[in-house]
Amino acid sequence: MQNSVKKIKKSSGTMQKRESRLGILLILPTVILIGAVIIYPIIYNIILSFQKVALNPNRPSKFIGLENYTKLFADPTFYKSLGVTIAYVVVTVLGSTLVGLLVALLMNRQFKGRRVARSLMLMSYVAPMVATVYVWKYMFNGLYGVMNYLTVDILHIFEEAPMWMDHPVYSVLLVILYDIWRVFPYAFLMILAALQSVDESLYEAAQMDGASAWHRFWAITFPELLPSIAAIISLRTIWNFYKFDDIYLFTKQVPVLGVYLYQTAFATHNNGGAAAITIVLFVIVFAFVILFGRKAVRK
Repeated sequence: MQNSVKKIKKSSGTMQKRESRLGILLILPTVILIGAVIIYPIIYNIILSFQKVALNPNRPSKFIGLENYTKLFADPTFYKSLGVTIAYVVVTVLGSTLVGLLVALLMNRQFKGRRVARSLMLMSYVAPMVATVYVWKYMFNGLYGVMNYLTVDILHIFEEAPMWMDHPVYSVLLVILYDIWRVFPYAFLMILAALQSVDESLYEAAQMDGASAWHRFWAITFPELLPSIAAIISLRTIWNFYKFDDIYLFTKQVPVLGVYLYQTAFATHNNGGAAAITIVLFVIVFAFVILFGRKAVRK
């Protein structure tokens, strides 16, 4: 009897070892892929941030310690870019989320042609970014743009046509408006999905108790939408902190950190300094995600 029990335990132990080995073999390709695509570039970037990288790839890089970081924190251009980036992120994220919320509340109602209207709301998000940027540049062209015709000839807001892409203030407003217009469908989709999951009986009970539409929104709708809104704000903040492509295509007058990083890496060929910028950016974004995530979970 004891021998049979030992044999069963031995066979079960052998089977568990085989299953664990099989599990390791199955996840090994994923681990290798993550290491090659994510972990290795991060480690290599951290190493570069402590080096002076030679332009000639055949020459070795020189270890300089924290010199790249000290130069970065002593550069006033970095703080200017950081301030512009924070302002850009706050306005665009809150603006696109608010517009997406309003459109989702509107599109959640029953009306004729609702499906077509919902589809049209997605046009700015699914259209190619390069195409939409150049359409906007054509609209705001300083010589023949339609916006100059409206603001100067029709509405008489300006006496002379402003150079939208070259003005230090108008260029910032332009890229902010473009980002809100292009990305609000993302917030609209997520909020609309959350709206459709809210139990209608809650609204009926609140309406029977005499609650107004505003009170029903704050007491029922907004708490149900809060997790989705928190996720939207977190993701959009991460994306916009690294924003480069559409801003750089629009104008060179908006010195966000993405443009500052690009100029450091490719205009001055300071790859070590660019690596230091990416590390500082990562620390800032990671701190925001941790702090915002804790507050969102507590709520």
